[in-house]
Amino acid sequence: MFRKFLPLLLISAFALPALPQQPPSQQPASTYKLARPAISQSHFDGKSWWDYVKFLADDRLEGRETGSEGLRQAESYIVEQLRKSGLEPAGADGFYQPVEFESRQIVEKDSSATLIRDGKPEPLVLGEDALFSTRTGLAPDVQAPMVFVGYGLQVPENKIDDFAGLDLNGKIAVFISGSPADVPAALSAHYGSIVERWKPLHDAGAVGTVMIPNPASMDVPWSRIAANRAAPTMQLVGSEFNDAPGLKLALVVNPASAEKIFAGSGHTFADLAALAKDRKPLPHFPLAASIHTVGRVETKTLESANVIARLPGTDPKLSAQSVILSAHIDHLGIGAPINGDAIYNGAMDNASGCAVLLDVAASLKKSGLKLRRSVIFAFVTGEEKGLQGSKFFAAHPTVDRKSIVADINIDMFLPIIPLKLLTVYGLNESDLGDAVTKIARSRGITIQPDPEPLRNVFVRSDQYSFIRQGIPSITMKVGAAPGSPEAQKMKDWLTNRYHAPSDDIKQPVDLSAAAGYEEIMRALLIEIATNPNRPQWKPESFFRRFVQEGN
Repeated sequence: MFRKFLPLLLISAFALPALPQQPPSQQPASTYKLARPAISQSHFDGKSWWDYVKFLADDRLEGRETGSEGLRQAESYIVEQLRKSGLEPAGADGFYQPVEFESRQIVEKDSSATLIRDGKPEPLVLGEDALFSTRTGLAPDVQAPMVFVGYGLQVPENKIDDFAGLDLNGKIAVFISGSPADVPAALSAHYGSIVERWKPLHDAGAVGTVMIPNPASMDVPWSRIAANRAAPTMQLVGSEFNDAPGLKLALVVNPASAEKIFAGSGHTFADLAALAKDRKPLPHFPLAASIHTVGRVETKTLESANVIARLPGTDPKLSAQSVILSAHIDHLGIGAPINGDAIYNGAMDNASGCAVLLDVAASLKKSGLKLRRSVIFAFVTGEEKGLQGSKFFAAHPTVDRKSIVADINIDMFLPIIPLKLLTVYGLNESDLGDAVTKIARSRGITIQPDPEPLRNVFVRSDQYSFIRQGIPSITMKVGAAPGSPEAQKMKDWLTNRYHAPSDDIKQPVDLSAAAGYEEIMRALLIEIATNPNRPQWKPESFFRRFVQEGN
């Protein structure tokens, strides 16, 4: 997720492929009992949703870059709508929760990357061959040998250790994004995160990483990534948010240029990429080249904000508990022009999700429905910078963290095809999956788990910030059956519109699909806020390990 495509690359690279899950026909029937009857009613027609989207994705807001005037205008608009819906402010400052960032921008004219082989320099062309990540820190001068570490994972549960037996002290670890096929979804997602991947590397004395994206799982073509490589990245201020202490270099190499890295090693990138495409084991070996980088980064601090609102519950006991409905409000701002357009409007990513929150809030006011638990509507900033706003809120919530029973996150749900199938990420991890299965099926909608585990969507959006705090979470999108024409339409959207200026209000959308999705989200929210039982991770879920004492 990039004007700044780099945060996406880092999350994709550090949160990697998972095992295919059961197709829809093989999913077990849910035994979950709803607190309220799952009655099919119409509260939405898609039109009010689209009106919200049109405002938030208008050119006047200039792509809602984190900390920008355009984002502030979007936040002000959202606050106005929340007030109309009768919600209470629940931020640290009215509806706002200020979030402080350090912005980091590479000064490319003063930076370079060079391979050293047999004492001879082989420059890498920045943009064409490689680019720097500035999100996790960059030392001004690094020179070190390189070691290929396969997928670069340490997964104790599967007895996988890509670093075992390798001398990594003072060296750069080179890896291809991915994971072997025998690593379950949750484990590969967790151990591929920035935090978990860097821990064993740091312990082994490594000083940096070179990541080569797996060509089989790139959402965005390299040309679009490279065009925006000089855009600022952002990190939350505070040592508690440093995901990779001691990391001196994080370089991303274009797969089309990766053969340069492996020359003289006895291996080719083509052979390694073929193995990685099929998620087969990769070898580990020292590389014939070392790398020398010079990096200059300009930094500054800036402030953005989450917008937090509350709909109070009515139960004397359960009202102290909260259900979170979240969506990120930021997008990519102004970036490299494509077909003459430089505004990355983010209509589907994620004005669409914010519009669902606003529509649901308005519908609850109109209905006068009394919920037992309170509902927190969280519009978070900095998602495109690496889930930063939700990370801050989850770590420092404006309500008691232990009172948060669940998070339903909405991000880029893509109502561009009819809603016949709902893809649920985290379907089998908590009883939230059982609840949404019951609700969707009552409306004639089929459920499927993640059909593209290689992309690891479940850890690439804001629900992951809540998951890491032990809070049962779920996210879902309008789905398409693998291999269907609808799936091809979704793939074409990713290739042509995802993180591009063409994700704007001129694109075709299916208003009835949006309305149907909203009905399910509303029903799920009401179910969680009404059911006397608190949502729970399933006993076999990997994510249970994040549950904090007392939660």
